[in-house]
Amino acid sequence: MKTITIEGQLRSEFGKQATRLLRSEQQVPCVIYGGAETVSFSAPVTAFKTLVYTPDFQIAEVKLGGKSYRCILKDLQFDTVTDELIHVDFLELVDDKKVVATMPLKFTGSSIGVKSGGKLVVKMKSLKVKALPKHLRENLEVDITELDLNANIRVQDVKAEGIEIMNSPRIPVASVVMTRQLKQEEAEAAKDAKKK
Repeated sequence: MKTITIEGQLRSEFGKQATRLLRSEQQVPCVIYGGAETVSFSAPVTAFKTLVYTPDFQIAEVKLGGKSYRCILKDLQFDTVTDELIHVDFLELVDDKKVVATMPLKFTGSSIGVKSGGKLVVKMKSLKVKALPKHLRENLEVDITELDLNANIRVQDVKAEGIEIMNSPRIPVASVVMTRQLKQEEAEAAKDAKKK
């Protein structure tokens, strides 16, 4: 799985004034929790580009004062006016402790419904999962080969070893719907059949 390295500095000063000063220096205040201790640090705003602005699920290797922390992105805060990244929360990965994460879905195969002239409609791009760090992966693969016209793949159909999916099992993840052209063709075929 892809790992992004972020090098930062431990924070010693807190409060609004210290935070404002950090942001004015293009630094983002961050927190790592979930491990043995909660760690506050800051890192340059540019260090987060490849981690934040991507649909991929990635591990962050945060290096601070000679120590390294394996983490996942937990929460982001953006300025409501400028849309700049202003705070990041990380969750430290501990080998024997399950974590809750949002994992993207990757659709594979060619649907038989699409081959028949239908249109694939993706209803969910990611799922909320609970797993040990060793079971985390870049994405959850969903095979849509058997997906026929007017059929759905639901959350309960997504299977991943060692991963508990926390979304409601009946929610559709993807479906194949009839296109307008296919509906017209079927209607015309039905009219022709009546004429005969």
